[in-house]
Amino acid sequence: MDRISAIRNVEDALRAFENGDADLADTERRVAAVLRTYATEFDGDDDVFRAVGEEPVDGTVVVAPSEPAARERLLAANGLDPGDGDGPGDADGPAFEIERV
Repeated sequence: MDRISAIRNVEDALRAFENGDADLADTERRVAAVLRTYATEFDGDDDVFRAVGEEPVDGTVVVAPSEPAARERLLAANGLDPGDGDGPGDADGPAFEIERV
């Protein structure tokens, strides 16, 4: 799915919500499905990575050029300092692994 298709699908979901044809839960599911499809079919030079582990990072998906960059982006996306990861000496942050999607 390209970016324009993803945006159109999100707009369709929002329109259905605004028209009363879908409730909030249905709209959230549709938008999440669009984003998930877009992310897993991402066609850029970077890769798509997902965090698997402790909250709040578990399930977060980012696009990054490498695993170290993905780790920083995953932490930043969750409002955490990149020094809070589960690397050596980082016992205070959430423990998580990174998988390429």
